Amino acid sequence: MSMERTPSSVEQIQPPTYGDLVTILSIDGGGIRGIIPATIIAFLESQLQELDGEDARLADYFDVISGTSTGGLVTAMLTAPNNNNRPLFAARDIRPFYMEHCPKIFPQHSGLGATILAKLIRSLGGPKYDGKYLHKVVEEKLGEIRLHETLTNVVIPTFDIKCLQPILFSSYQCKNSSFMDAKLTDICISTSAAPTYLPAHHFKNEDSKGDVHEFNLIDGGVCANNPVCVITYILYIYIYIYIYMFYNRSFYFNYHTLVAMNEVTKQIIKEDPDFFPIKPMEYGRFLIISIGTGTAKNEEKFNAPMAAKWGLLDWLTHGGSTPLIDVFTQSSADMVDFHLSALTQALHSQDNYLRIQDDTLNGTDSSVDIATKENLEKLCQIGENLLKKPVSRVNLENGLSEPLENGGINEDALKRFSADILKNGPQLLGIMRELGLNLLVLGKQKDFR
Repeated sequence: MSMERTPSSVEQIQPPTYGDLVTILSIDGGGIRGIIPATIIAFLESQLQELDGEDARLADYFDVISGTSTGGLVTAMLTAPNNNNRPLFAARDIRPFYMEHCPKIFPQHSGLGATILAKLIRSLGGPKYDGKYLHKVVEEKLGEIRLHETLTNVVIPTFDIKCLQPILFSSYQCKNSSFMDAKLTDICISTSAAPTYLPAHHFKNEDSKGDVHEFNLIDGGVCANNPVCVITYILYIYIYIYIYMFYNRSFYFNYHTLVAMNEVTKQIIKEDPDFFPIKPMEYGRFLIISIGTGTAKNEEKFNAPMAAKWGLLDWLTHGGSTPLIDVFTQSSADMVDFHLSALTQALHSQDNYLRIQDDTLNGTDSSVDIATKENLEKLCQIGENLLKKPVSRVNLENGLSEPLENGGINEDALKRFSADILKNGPQLLGIMRELGLNLLVLGKQKDFR
C-alpha cells in the first residue's frame, strides 16, 4: 500500500495551535465510596472555573474520561449532554446525587433482617440488592443518550459473563463498531453490576446494518477497577488519527488492526522522525489524574491462616464484607497503579501522573453499600480530608502508598494540574477541533474535511 502523504492535508494543518498534553481523568469503582472521588473532582472543576470562567466543565478539558462501576456512572454524568449540548451534571452535582439516591439503591435492613443469618440467606438466594431503583434513576437521568453523544471521549469497562471477556465501551470503538454504540443507561447499569451485590445486566443493541448483538454484562471492576489502564488504548487512538489524517489510511480501528498500525507507525517514523507531535510511547506528554475510592488496605483484616480455613461461603461473606470481591477489585486497581508508577518513574514523567487514594479506611468506611446517612456523611468528610493529605506515590518495593517528599498536598497538586491543563492541553480534542473533525465519523471511511 502506498505510504505517500497527501500534500493538501499537511498544508492545511500547519502550524498547529492545539495543546501539548493528552489529558486523562480516571475514576475507580467502589459503590457508595464514589462520594470520595466526587468530592475530589468537584474541587478540580472549581479550580478550572477560577482560571477559565464559571461555565467550565471537566468534559471541556480532558481528552478522555474513564470510569469503572461507580466511576463509570460518574463518567457518564460528567459527559452526557443536556438540551444545550453542555454536560448534564457539573462535578459539584455528583455528591448530592449520591447522598440522595444511594440509600434507595442500597436499602439497609434493620431488626431481624440485619442479622448474620438473614444476610447469609439473602446471599444464597440471589444478589444482595435487586437494582430496580438504580435502573430507574439512571434511566430518568440519562434517557436515550448513546455513547457517541458524550461531550468528550469516554472509556467504561464491563465484563461479558457469557463470553468471559472484557468489553470496553469507548467513544472510539463505537464509531467503527456500531453495535457498541449502546445507551449510556445500559452501560452504567452494566459496569455497576457487582457480583453478589447487583444483578448482571442483559441487553441487545442493533448495528448500522440492523443486526442484533447481545450483551451479558457485569461490573467492569472484575477486570479493571482502576480504568487508567486504558492509557495504552488511548495511545493507539492517537497514532490512528495521525495515520488516517496524513496518509488516508482507510482501515477500521479494532484489535485486529493493532499489529498493522504498529508496522505503519514504524514506517512513518523511519521516513519522517518528526512526524508525530507525540512520539509513540512518549508518556511525558500525558497528564493523568487517577482518583481512587478508598481502601482498607492498612486495616489488614484478613490473613493466610484465616483464609486457609475458608470455604465458598467464607470467601463470599466474612465479617460483613465479601473477601473475594475485595481481593480482585483491589488487586486490579493496585496493579495498574503499580505499573503506571513504575513506567512514569522510569521515563522521568512521574510529575504528570497524580494518583489520589486513601488506603486507611476501616469498618463501615470501606463498605461499598452501607448507605446510612451517617456513613455517607463520613465518606464526604474522608474526601475533604483527602484533599488536605500529602501527595503520595506507590513504593515500588512494598506496594504501599507513601507521602512524596516535598510533594505538597493533593489540593495543591490539583491546582498545579489545572494550570497545566489550561496552558498546555488537551491535545486530542485540540487536534479534532482545529481540523473540524466530527467524532461521529472518526474511524469511518470518509473524508474528515
